[in-house]
Amino acid sequence: MAEPKIKYDRQLRIWGEQGQAALEKASICLLNCGPTGSETLKNLVLGGVGSITVVDGSKVDVGDLGNNFMVDESSIGESKAKCVCSFLQELNDAVKAKFIEEYPQALIDKNSSFFSQFTLVVATQLVEDYMIKLDRICREANVKLIFARSYGLTGLVRNSVKEHTIIESKPDHFLDDLRLNNPWPELKRFAEGIDLTTADPVAHKHIPYVVILVKIANEWADSHNGRLPSTREEKKEFKELLKSRMIAFDEDNYKEAIEASFKVFAPRGISQELKQIIEDSAAELHHNSSDFWVMVAALKEFIANEGAGEAPLEGSIPDMTSSTEHYVNLQKIYQAKAEADFLVMEQRVRNHLKKIGRETNMISKQTIRSFCRNARKLKVCRYRLVEDEFNSPVLSELQKYLADEEYIVAAGFYILLRAVDRFVANYNSFPGKFDGEMDEDISRLKTTAVGLLSDLGCNGQTLTEDLISEMCRFGAAELHAVAAFIGGVASQEVIKLITKQFVPMSGTFIFNGIDQKSQLLYL
Repeated sequence: MAEPKIKYDRQLRIWGEQGQAALEKASICLLNCGPTGSETLKNLVLGGVGSITVVDGSKVDVGDLGNNFMVDESSIGESKAKCVCSFLQELNDAVKAKFIEEYPQALIDKNSSFFSQFTLVVATQLVEDYMIKLDRICREANVKLIFARSYGLTGLVRNSVKEHTIIESKPDHFLDDLRLNNPWPELKRFAEGIDLTTADPVAHKHIPYVVILVKIANEWADSHNGRLPSTREEKKEFKELLKSRMIAFDEDNYKEAIEASFKVFAPRGISQELKQIIEDSAAELHHNSSDFWVMVAALKEFIANEGAGEAPLEGSIPDMTSSTEHYVNLQKIYQAKAEADFLVMEQRVRNHLKKIGRETNMISKQTIRSFCRNARKLKVCRYRLVEDEFNSPVLSELQKYLADEEYIVAAGFYILLRAVDRFVANYNSFPGKFDGEMDEDISRLKTTAVGLLSDLGCNGQTLTEDLISEMCRFGAAELHAVAAFIGGVASQEVIKLITKQFVPMSGTFIFNGIDQKSQLLYL
């Protein structure tokens, strides 16, 4: 068997050893192993998740051979859970795999404690009533839950967890933490020691842009009552001031300074989102507070005291045109400040742990260091109960989606995916399942959808005949291409929730295979 570091090399570069360790400890339960569930679990097994439990009470039939790669002709008549589990085990023998030949609905109704043993449950192809029941069960057991469903050319993915906190949110674009608009004393002193007026052309073109911007920003503030550029005209004037200090056209360091000048214009202090996190009621600690909120409480104190309105410094600098000596010295200054901030934060964390009656070393140095490095990028996600969303969605948003040409099909599919469940409850089969009843089913589904819209407060609203007809034409089929896509999205969300890296989706993800669109509805 390949060494884990070689086997998982590419993904280790994305979520690191800590993320991989979290995956390898995770226990995943899959409800229903049709194509949507099988594709979701396939991605997780290949990624090295710790253990899987497949729950499905059905047998493999001929129809499964056309849309599920985890079964073959020899599987016909066999337990679907057993066959899928066996195929998945072949993909990665390091993953512990077991199956339970039982319908998920029976477990939800009669054995709700079953789900408490898992890190996360992936529930596929469940109808609305059982989604609501399972959501309540998993919330009470503090088990993460993801719903995934494919239905013809549409599908949905929806996360559900009381609270999900993220230290390593890894945003695509985020402003460097260079503090050019608010330099601390050591950085100021370093900048003051470098002469921007040096006549040596080689030395002049190797002054780091960080130093150039700190010095020019200081000059500007001295002549503008302590203010930095804020208006468009002032920003333009600041850039012209930078240009005027160039002594040759090929000075890349000054070009970099002009390009990075927006970092000087950025507002000082912390973001509104971080303010909301440190003011959250969860930052009022008690004995059972999570490690995240203990560190947030320490962060709040740090910002108010040692940080003087700023979060701990990250401590890294980007590549830039510079002499080696200047660059190394600059690195040391940033690293020293970050280390000093970390030590203050560590002490505050230990003090809080002591206050709430926990061991002061319960949170590792590595965790606190990572928290400090990512303090500006913290995220907290909280999800509505599925029952609350279904019974009382945010009406203004739903009405907006139904009236918006860009969202009307996604909103239509969202309503119809719920309407088909009502249809089943009333008529004991999905619309379009039997060819001879197609016209009658279209009429019934339209009536059901209009009734659902009315119950949700969208009186007088209807959906297009074409969309209703398409939904009936799907006949509740799980098309492999759609199931593979939905399974891919669902497995990504599983990895986000387990590794606590990247930001999971906060709305209901709707795939529109007719127009090849993916959209999030916040209801």
